[in-house]
Amino acid sequence: MSNINNMTIMLSNYFYSLSQTPQRLRKRVLATWTPEQESNQVRQRSGADMKRKLNWYDLIALGVGGMLGVGVFVTTGSVALHHSGPSVFISYIIAGISALLSSLCYTEFAVQVPVAGGAFSYLRLTFGEFMGYFAGANILMEYVFSNAAVARSFTEYLSFAFGQNDPNVWRVEVHGMPKNYNMLDFPAVALILLLTLCLCHSTKESSILNLIMTIFHVIFFGFIIVAGYYIGSTKNLVSPKGIAPFGVRGVLDGAAIVYFSYIGYDSASTMAEEVKHPYKNLPIGIVGSVLITTLLYCLMALSLCMMLPYNKISDNASYSIAFLKIGWNWASNIVGAGASLGIVASLLVAMLGQARYLCVIGRARLVPSWLAKVHPSTGTPLNATLFLGLCTASIALFTELDIIIELVSIGTLMVFYLVANALIYRRYSITQNTHNAPPLYTLLFLFLLSLSSLCFSLSWKFNQQWWGLLLFGALFITITAFFQLVVVMHNNSNKVVITLTQQDPPHWLVPFMPWPPALSIFLNVFLMTTLKLLSFQRFAIWSCFITLFYVLYGVHSTYQAEEIEMMTIVNNNNNNPSSAESNLQAKVEIQVH
Repeated sequence: MSNINNMTIMLSNYFYSLSQTPQRLRKRVLATWTPEQESNQVRQRSGADMKRKLNWYDLIALGVGGMLGVGVFVTTGSVALHHSGPSVFISYIIAGISALLSSLCYTEFAVQVPVAGGAFSYLRLTFGEFMGYFAGANILMEYVFSNAAVARSFTEYLSFAFGQNDPNVWRVEVHGMPKNYNMLDFPAVALILLLTLCLCHSTKESSILNLIMTIFHVIFFGFIIVAGYYIGSTKNLVSPKGIAPFGVRGVLDGAAIVYFSYIGYDSASTMAEEVKHPYKNLPIGIVGSVLITTLLYCLMALSLCMMLPYNKISDNASYSIAFLKIGWNWASNIVGAGASLGIVASLLVAMLGQARYLCVIGRARLVPSWLAKVHPSTGTPLNATLFLGLCTASIALFTELDIIIELVSIGTLMVFYLVANALIYRRYSITQNTHNAPPLYTLLFLFLLSLSSLCFSLSWKFNQQWWGLLLFGALFITITAFFQLVVVMHNNSNKVVITLTQQDPPHWLVPFMPWPPALSIFLNVFLMTTLKLLSFQRFAIWSCFITLFYVLYGVHSTYQAEEIEMMTIVNNNNNNPSSAESNLQAKVEIQVH
């Protein structure tokens, strides 16, 4: 009887909360935190601190390891065959430039707010709770889906390592299920569960394991590059239809898809809470990993296209099959083993990152707080790691790569676009380290910047006249230059002024502002418009789902959490008036910009 009464009370309270939704949305959607509150009060909600054990070389290894196995072995063959041809290496360069610009934006945020929340924390600090939640939910979707897809690629390459030339030999076909969902992949599930248990144990030990695997992985990459150049021919780069058989459009379409290959670098920023001297190690780790990975991607793509004409490259396990077709069967087995190891390393890093994202979202009470708990002895977000491991394993069991790769790309591009906007707004209208420009100027600039980028991209996509490209391209440059000039005139200086005490660590700042984040916005918008309509439809469905979850759960959970925290502070002040002043200084203040 008591259980029924408790259930009735809970339902009554929930329906009352729903009736208060409009008022709570007005109060919470734009609510932000300061970096100090994010690093202290909010972090304390996990119960225990994550342990700072990582150095810059750990971060580079994590970033490189997180990207290498994903990109080359999963997307290169498909993009070369269907989109870019031999110019797939140019697609990687374009995507790499966009990733580098985005990584600069991430780095400045990560140095100033060294917590585990990544884009979620950066956007929540800048644009408010809902925008941070929207970015965090998309990053989580991207991590879970891409990890599931990559785990299935592990099964394909592992089969070649054991001399089995059929990518589906270790999968179980289930008749009656829809196509692309009917091949059950139990080795992928086993790999994800094994890595989940490893990550629950220790971040540092997981980092050391990744470092060892990444070193072997880079040596293995060297073998493929040298072998491809040795046995390949430059004639294959221009035969049968030239270096870009699908034209410039194909190269750019390919760049949007291979952007999937760069999603691992933001894992390094999510490790900020576990990095020693973050102001020094984070810039080296994040930017360095992107540069190293881009170089290796380009060399690997060239190697593959020199071994075979683009129209003979395979969709699945492309490198192993390439060596088979040229008669190097033993090399095919080595490639299968090396690619499998690389995929394990990338999965390890990505699963490190996804758990920390969910942990910080749990701290904000946007998901159940149980997911925010950090284990006191291991210093890892145990519950978040287990939960996401099970989710990833269940998707990897039956979902093919082609179903989700473009959905992952559009979600990643959208989040990186938002982070670039947030950096400009924060640098010019929020941070106390500059003579701030009026927020209206900055918001208008961001709107015009996005609009000109979108118009340029749509002109390209729908084959409009060349003058449209020139007009909107020139408009983009003019808007950015004019904003920079206006800010300079407003501040009477074009330099960022920072006041530091002897105890303050130096802050790393993106140079040549606002050009790097402005170019990041342009490239992210452009690459998004090259994706198929189906990607936008799936993204719209996902966006509606996460928005509904926020309205029905997230906003009420965060509102009640803040009310409880405020009541606790008031009660403490009433019980101990002498400490009222210190408690007021420690309370969590919600700022609305």
